[in-house]
Amino acid sequence: MQRHSSLVPLSHEHRRLLFVCRYLKQDASPYEGFPLETQARFEYIIKVFQETMVPHIQKEEYLFEKCAGKNQVIDAMIRELQEEHLVISRMYSTLTDSTDLDASMHILACSLEAHIRKEEREFFELLQQELPDVLANLKLE
Repeated sequence: MQRHSSLVPLSHEHRRLLFVCRYLKQDASPYEGFPLETQARFEYIIKVFQETMVPHIQKEEYLFEKCAGKNQVIDAMIRELQEEHLVISRMYSTLTDSTDLDASMHILACSLEAHIRKEEREFFELLQQELPDVLANLKLE
């Protein structure tokens, strides 16, 4: 199903974040301009979380607020996604305390990737099917 125009900005951010996930994994391939040293990857994730993740989660929380209370299945998925937001945020917050930064970034990357895939493949599809009227009145830029 084609992505509803109101969800396109979130999907574009998801695409960027999926790149970040690939870059943070322990088996990351070299990318032009992206060093694979642990400290460089750590500094990159700090920047991405501050500049992209925090505003992205705020947009999603706004989306959740607008979609809540209209469908039980959607409400259950919103609760699940909000819990995942908390878990991912905690993982990020504890990176500096990690004794194995590479492993911690890998786990964070895997968790974030699974979360994004769930939002894209399940949640957004469900919203488009069940709440097209809500999506028609949203602006998430």
